[in-house]
Amino acid sequence: MFAELLSSPGVEEHVALRSRVGFLALHGGLEEATAEIAEAAASRAEASWYAVVQPIDGAWHLPSHRFDPDASPRLQRVVEHCDIVISLHGFGRAGLWTSVLVGGEARALADQLSIALRQGLPEYEIIDDLEAIPADLRGLDARNPVNRTRGGGVQLELPPRVRGMGPHWRDFDGPGFTADTAALVDALVSFAVACAT
Repeated sequence: MFAELLSSPGVEEHVALRSRVGFLALHGGLEEATAEIAEAAASRAEASWYAVVQPIDGAWHLPSHRFDPDASPRLQRVVEHCDIVISLHGFGRAGLWTSVLVGGEARALADQLSIALRQGLPEYEIIDDLEAIPADLRGLDARNPVNRTRGGGVQLELPPRVRGMGPHWRDFDGPGFTADTAALVDALVSFAVACAT
C-alpha cells in the first residue's frame, strides 16, 4: 500500500541526510503543517528529515505502520542513517485541543522531549503517560518508522492550535509561523541539537 501511495499523482517524498537525529512527517499535506514544522526544525538543527507530502486534494491516510522502508529507498536511508527520530503527526479530538501527546517506544527520549516541550509551550498540556494517550495515538507499533532506528524514537501528536490552525489564530496572517508553532519549533531544535552532541 505504501508503494501505491508513493506512485499516486502529486505525492512527493522529501529527504535530507544530515545529523544522526531525524524528523519524520509521514502525513504531510493531510495533517496540516506537520511537514513544514519538521523541515524547519531539521534545517535549524542541521538534522535529517523525511516527509511524504500529498497534494492539497489528497485524502489517503495510510497508517504509520504501513510505511514500510522496503518500499522506499529514501525512507530506508533515513532509518539506517539516524540513531533516533521524532515523528510529527496532527490530530484533533474533543477535550485535547491544547494537548500534545508524546508517544513512541523510546520512553527515556520521550521524557527528555517532554521537558523541552513543557518549557517552550507552558499553555499546553504535555501528555507523556502512555496510559493517558488514546491507544491509537501512542505510536508503539514496532513496524512504525519512528521505532525502527537504532535508538528508537518519539511520536508527537500535535493538536491544531499548536500547528497554527483554528479560531485562536483567525487574525494571524503571517509571515512565518504563529507564536505557538514557532515555540514548538524552538523546543524541537533544542532537543535535536542536544541529542546530536
